[in-house]
Amino acid sequence: MGGRAAMYRPGAFAVDDVPVLHDVIRERVFATIVAIVGGAATFAYAPVILDRQNGPRGGIRYHLATGNALAKLEDGARVWITATGPDAYVSPDWYKSIVTVPTWNYIAVEGEGVVRRTSREELRQLVVDLSAQEEGMLLPKRPWLIDKVPPERTEMLLNGIAGFSLSFERLEGKFKLSQDKKPEDFAGVIAGLETRGDAASLAVAAAMRRVMT
Repeated sequence: MGGRAAMYRPGAFAVDDVPVLHDVIRERVFATIVAIVGGAATFAYAPVILDRQNGPRGGIRYHLATGNALAKLEDGARVWITATGPDAYVSPDWYKSIVTVPTWNYIAVEGEGVVRRTSREELRQLVVDLSAQEEGMLLPKRPWLIDKVPPERTEMLLNGIAGFSLSFERLEGKFKLSQDKKPEDFAGVIAGLETRGDAASLAVAAAMRRVMT
């Protein structure tokens, strides 16, 4: 991971439409963040704010606890992120025209760039924006606001986190949704997933229907 890395993406599954990739990040807010620390790949996990206008491919903002190894990264450190969409097992019994082995359908987005540490005011705004983003999903509940926390308590909590901004130099997606299969096999997978009926299978079936259009 010392240099630029690229996702393995057979042509049928490659997605480079930036707005579509942004939608995945926005819908799957909790991302995996990776950087090289002491010569080893080090992972962290954080909810992110999508910044669609942060460069030609957009970017993200996120924060980590100061005790996290990746919270100690300096400006200019290279970071990789991945956001995964729904995934589901595909039974070979669902195919109509071929005899083959099981596989897995899924959506994954990868991004890469260098980070900038945010200022104290930017960090506070990040917390405000992240809570507003998620509280908006809870309507009609009255949204939680940072003003509910005493200022001295807010300052103490901000001391415990570090904020980062990343502009994507690389952003790419892999939507492995049976696009390489014949129409009757594609339809058979959708039917099988919908019959299975769990949330992940239904989400993958819905994604497959979208790639048909």
